[in-house]
Amino acid sequence: MTVEIGKAYLTHSTLPGAAYPVYLRQKGPADMERVLFVHAHPDDETLATGAAIATLVASGAYVAVLTCTRGELGEVIPDALQHLSGDALGEYRLGELSAALAALGVTDHRVLGNPDARWEGRAPRRYLDSGMRWGPSGAQALPDADPLSLSAAEAGEVAADIAAVILDVDPDVVVSYAADGGYGHPDHVRAHEATRTAAEVLGVPFYVVDSDGARRGPVVVEPGAVVDRKRAALEAYRTQVTVTGDEYRLSSGEPRPIAAVESFTRVRPPEPGFAEYGMAARIVAFAIAGVLGLFAGALLTAAHQSTVAVAGVPVPWGVIVGLIIVAALFLGLRIVFESRAVALAAAVGFLVAASLLSLQSAGGSILVADNPAGYVWTFGPVIIGVVILAWPRFASPKPSAARSISGTK
Repeated sequence: MTVEIGKAYLTHSTLPGAAYPVYLRQKGPADMERVLFVHAHPDDETLATGAAIATLVASGAYVAVLTCTRGELGEVIPDALQHLSGDALGEYRLGELSAALAALGVTDHRVLGNPDARWEGRAPRRYLDSGMRWGPSGAQALPDADPLSLSAAEAGEVAADIAAVILDVDPDVVVSYAADGGYGHPDHVRAHEATRTAAEVLGVPFYVVDSDGARRGPVVVEPGAVVDRKRAALEAYRTQVTVTGDEYRLSSGEPRPIAAVESFTRVRPPEPGFAEYGMAARIVAFAIAGVLGLFAGALLTAAHQSTVAVAGVPVPWGVIVGLIIVAALFLGLRIVFESRAVALAAAVGFLVAASLLSLQSAGGSILVADNPAGYVWTFGPVIIGVVILAWPRFASPKPSAARSISGTK
C-alpha cells in the first residue's frame, strides 16, 4: 500500500494548551508507511479492521493500535467464563487483545489514558466501557452510564489524549469508525468524534471503516493471504467470539464470514466558510465585490443597447450577454464565499453604476433608452439579484475524493 499525505488547514482547535507536546517518534525506515488505528474496545480492531492491519504489517508498514477502553461491560459468551465481570473482565480482555495483536503482527499497542496515550501534563486516567442497550432505533447509551466512561468523558479531553498518540506515532493515516460508530454504540461514536477532531486539528488524513449497509469506499481490503492471521486473532477472543471454520459468531449468534471484505472512506475536513474569515479579510472581500459590481454595471450598461444583424434580423446581444454576465457574477460570488453579503455588495455596486448611467447627462444624452432593451436592462439585473440572494443555499464545489490508499482489490 502507498499513502498520499494531504494536510488540512483549519482555523479552530479544541485541543488544550498553546503548543503541542514533543514526543520521540518510533524509529523506522524513512519511507516506512505509518498507520494508527483507533478503536473503542478490545476485539473491535480485529472485527472491523483485522485484514487491513495484517495486510499493512505484511507489506512492511508500521501499525499502531489505540484502544480506548478495556471493554468491561462486554457480554461474555462461554459459560466457563461467566464469572468474569467488571474490572476482572476488562483485564482478561486486555490479555485477549494482546494475543490478537500478536497474531496480526502489531507491536505498538496503547490504551487511552495510560501515560503513553495521555496529553502531556495530565495524570493518567482510565476510560471505562460505557455499555449499551438495544432500543427501537438501534444501539443506545445506558441510562446510568458511569461518569468515568468514554461516552461521558469531556470530548476535548478524549480528543487531546488521542492527539498525543498521533503526535507520538506520527502516522501518515489515522483510521477509526464512521460517524454512526458502525452500529451506534456510544463508545464507537465518541471514538469517531474525538479521533476526527484530533486528526483534523493536526492535519493528518482520516479514514473511517464503512458501516454495514453503507456504500463501499474507494479503499478495499480483502483478507486473501492474511485470512489465517485474522482467524487466529478472532480465536484469541474467547469471551466475545466463537470461531467455527470460516465463520465466527458474536453474542448475537449471527454467523459472519471471516473473509469479509473491509472497506474504508476518507473523511475530509470542512472548508472554512466566509463567517470564519477575519474582519480584515471580510472587508477586503466586500470592497473587491463592490468594485467588481461597479465595473460590471458601468461597462454592461454602456453596451446593453448593442445589436447585431443575423439573417437581416437585429439581435440585442448587448442585453443578452449583459444579463448572463450579471447572473454569473452574483452566482459565482454567492457560491465561492458561501455568503449573501458578498454577492449583495456586488449587486449594490452594480445598481449604483447602472442607476448613475441611466440619468440624463448635461448634453441630453441617455444610455438607458425608453425601448425594450432599456426596460429589460432596468428590471432584469434586479430580478436576477433577488433570486440569487434569496435562494436558500448554494453548495460550494467540492474537490474530488483522492484515492489515497491503493491496496489489493
